[in-house]
Amino acid sequence: MARITIDVDLTPEVEITGYQRYQDGHGLEVRWPLPARCRCEKCGHDDVAHIEFKTIPQAIRDLNLWEQPCFWIYQAPFHRCARCNYRQHIIPPFKRKDVSYTYRFEQFVLRSLIGSTAEEVARRLGISAETVDRIVENQLTEDRQIDPQRVITDIGLDELSLKKRHRLYVTLMTDLSDSARPQILAVERGKDTAAALKCLERLTHEQRQQVRTHRVDMGSAYPAACALRLPHSRAVTDRFHVAKKFNEVVDTLRKKNDSPVQGEADQGPAKDLSVPNVGLPPRSREFECRGEASVGGPL
Repeated sequence: MARITIDVDLTPEVEITGYQRYQDGHGLEVRWPLPARCRCEKCGHDDVAHIEFKTIPQAIRDLNLWEQPCFWIYQAPFHRCARCNYRQHIIPPFKRKDVSYTYRFEQFVLRSLIGSTAEEVARRLGISAETVDRIVENQLTEDRQIDPQRVITDIGLDELSLKKRHRLYVTLMTDLSDSARPQILAVERGKDTAAALKCLERLTHEQRQQVRTHRVDMGSAYPAACALRLPHSRAVTDRFHVAKKFNEVVDTLRKKNDSPVQGEADQGPAKDLSVPNVGLPPRSREFECRGEASVGGPL
């Protein structure tokens, strides 16, 4: 029997106890240390944890494995209060309450929104666009704290467009010090200089002094904010933004130049063209004439 070893970057205190394959997806059975004491949300009674488990396993979405969906599977624990008999769910350390995906899946969705809309990301990941919007909203309302002792040397500022042809934008600041493991530092509404300044001000003065490079788009809003708050940093324009600008120019020129060509080609069959008789029906020969006119027109 063949054996495959999978290296998984787990969050602290999480342990994998099993693996299951189901169709085109993967399931990892996980567990984590449970609390020794619990305080009841209803009556406030603090007591030794009385742990019980649901009989039906719970599966939540995690990062893809081999470009296929991967889920963490566990028996959902809950604490039953000895005073009021209230059943209180114990939230795992790797997800927030009332969601079916991990924290790092949320960050993966946010990074996937760079250069894409919510509908496009939802289609690629096999989730709903409403789930993408909910993830962004949770990130915006979260009181994110950056460790003041964290060493940050490279950051990225990107704008996220949530919907096509709608002015729903979000500014995302990412720690790129370790390019293999980028970490989201801040999320703010808008895509202007004020939004970028709000993100940068979440860093301490010492952290802003340590930043050496910032990766931004080719607009003017983000570079202006970085010039004000990052005195020792230099701008780096990545290949994605260069290719995006190049494609926008090419697409504009294509639409501008193709319109008159298409208009001339749709005026009817070309004149003074001799079509050889090859036994085609009349409608097919007319199509052949229009095809000759389209190819022979000005490009």
